[in-house]
Amino acid sequence: MNLSSGRVLIVKTTSMGDVVHALPAISDIRHYRPGIGIDWLVEAPFAAIPALHPAVRRVIPIAWRKWRKSLLAAPTRAAIAQARADLRRDEYDLVIDLQGLLKSVLWGAQARGPLAGFDRDSIREPLAALAYRRMVRVSREAHAVARCRALVSGLLGYQLPEQWPEARPDFGIVAPAFAAGDWQPPALAAALIPCASRPEKLWPEAHWIALGQRLRRARLTPVVVWGSDEERQRAERIAAACEGIVPPFLSVAQMAAVLSRARQIVGLDTGFSHLAAAFGAPTIGIYCDHEPGLAGITGPGPVASFGGKGQVPSLDEVMAQLDKHLGPR
Repeated sequence: MNLSSGRVLIVKTTSMGDVVHALPAISDIRHYRPGIGIDWLVEAPFAAIPALHPAVRRVIPIAWRKWRKSLLAAPTRAAIAQARADLRRDEYDLVIDLQGLLKSVLWGAQARGPLAGFDRDSIREPLAALAYRRMVRVSREAHAVARCRALVSGLLGYQLPEQWPEARPDFGIVAPAFAAGDWQPPALAAALIPCASRPEKLWPEAHWIALGQRLRRARLTPVVVWGSDEERQRAERIAAACEGIVPPFLSVAQMAAVLSRARQIVGLDTGFSHLAAAFGAPTIGIYCDHEPGLAGITGPGPVASFGGKGQVPSLDEVMAQLDKHLGPR
């Protein structure tokens, strides 16, 4: 299919890091198929991320993670009906499922347009491929960003460059402005992201403190972010020991504004670390319970990932990388 104009719906609902990894595919469409209008179906908590890309015309939020807990409740049924109406408002020339799951097929199939995605040998849940009218085979060994780009290019009929730097992914997002009353970081700020969804992903607090102290010596102010009460308490302990700052609770859009202005980021394997790297700041990813190979930190600036499944990275190796980023300050 060589689609050069019309409308395309991108289905990539979760999680935050996965949504970030799909952004370069949008930049590719804008570059190779500028006549195509792009909408994006996404879980509501992450809706601010595709909205950062100028090529995305409309963001359609859903709350499936919340709704599935009370499917029989009247408010849930009403919310699903409204979301379905929003989804079916426009007709699409192609609906591209970048998620490759049964839940994404459930929603993508309700849009007004042919559904397409990975073939059964490339997809995460092979049963989902039965719903597609068009499929593309993509290597399962490629990075998540490369998989999204390859699927979209295969479906829309353009060839991606193979030579660097032309092949470098372009995330294409624009730093959001601070709204009136938003918390703003100091001018020379660095972000530490010690937040994780599971205890197995955590890195020792003493290591974070050491990094914060190194940032201070480089005349950067550590901003230690958080998302839950437990994480806030951890952030306050780290900040107190390295003369850092703990911001108030920030929405995804507010966090994007803060991260886009940070001079250096060090974070765990979490969506905010991937979002920070997408803005181009030097970013270090710390992986304590997951292999970074297929979902490592990537972006237009200096990036590095350390650790892996059962391989907690040492302070020395992370500090050495941070020294490289900071230079002879």
